[in-house]
Amino acid sequence: MKTSKRLKSACTCFDRLTTNGKSPTLSTSAPFVLSLSKGEHEVFQYPTRAIITGLAILALTFFFTACGRQEDKQAAKAEKKINVVTTVAPITSIVANIGGDKIQLTGIIPEGINSHTFEPIPSDSKLLSSADLIIINGLDLETPTVKLAQANLKPGASIYSLGDKTIKETEYIYDFSFPKEQGHPNPHLWLNAEYALRYATLVRDELVRRDPTNKSVYEQNAAQFLKKLEVLDQAIKEGIQTIPQNNRRLLTYHDSWPYFARRYGFQVIGAVQPSDFADPSPREVVRLIEQIKKEKVPAVFGSEVFPSPVLEQIAREAKSRYIDKLRDDELPGKPGDARHSYVGMMVENMTIMFEALGGSAEALKKVDPAPVAGAHADYRRKD
Repeated sequence: MKTSKRLKSACTCFDRLTTNGKSPTLSTSAPFVLSLSKGEHEVFQYPTRAIITGLAILALTFFFTACGRQEDKQAAKAEKKINVVTTVAPITSIVANIGGDKIQLTGIIPEGINSHTFEPIPSDSKLLSSADLIIINGLDLETPTVKLAQANLKPGASIYSLGDKTIKETEYIYDFSFPKEQGHPNPHLWLNAEYALRYATLVRDELVRRDPTNKSVYEQNAAQFLKKLEVLDQAIKEGIQTIPQNNRRLLTYHDSWPYFARRYGFQVIGAVQPSDFADPSPREVVRLIEQIKKEKVPAVFGSEVFPSPVLEQIAREAKSRYIDKLRDDELPGKPGDARHSYVGMMVENMTIMFEALGGSAEALKKVDPAPVAGAHADYRRKD
């Protein structure tokens, strides 16, 4: 006899036994007889009440399993994260502090790569085409990446630029590495903690707009992160007061610090790297050496990411101290480390800078560099 027929008959009997919510008067020890087909009977030697209970449990099991599957589908739909792609590591860190584990976040420009000359490879188009939101610095920093993103943008996705929403054109800075005649302003706004605060606010608002379900999370993360940035900004101001006034001058490898200088009262006296990102001419080298000697600049700063033998030579001949540890778009440590963050990068930079220029970094000790929402971003590190 087929199982399906037996189950059908059993279910029919179960319905009859529970009609109107009343149980029939049956001996709990009597055999239970099911009529399976004409002239055929099957006798079960189990108590009737046990059979009824078993069938009820079976029915409830099917019911809750179906409900559970439906709830799982709804939960999966509710937990679908928006896919966010960013560019340089400091911006990735700022976005990670706001989005936390509610977004899927990838920084397309690997740490330690020159963001100005980074050329995305064809396979990067897949990452960009899957993004719901692409957050960039703007101000012509990531032009090749933006072009590839525009060519692969999926319906409903958008590119969100932070720099041009943070300052006006009248506030743009042009300098040795970014001359005005070439039309590209210096894009390094994030080294000014006040501008980083504005970046964080813009990111919060855009995430809330695109993903209102997680509005409270984004706002809570942002509130904590903004407080941390305010503490950082104040600590930088306090630390600078310990540097002798005549030492508040910067000569760097790359022109990354003009917005920092404007905020905190420094003077950028020069940068070694010209606008084409090549080495400076011999004439420019001589000029910088003479300027350092004349102004008695105590230290010149190179980049940990891009060591510069030319800058080292300039410092040596000018009898100034050469420090190649500053970084503008690579975070210290590794993902998961407390200091691997935008705030951690700034604290490390300021500590190196203040001490080299005759000041104290004591005020920076009160700044906690750890991300407020954990480490969830993919920085595409090479190591």
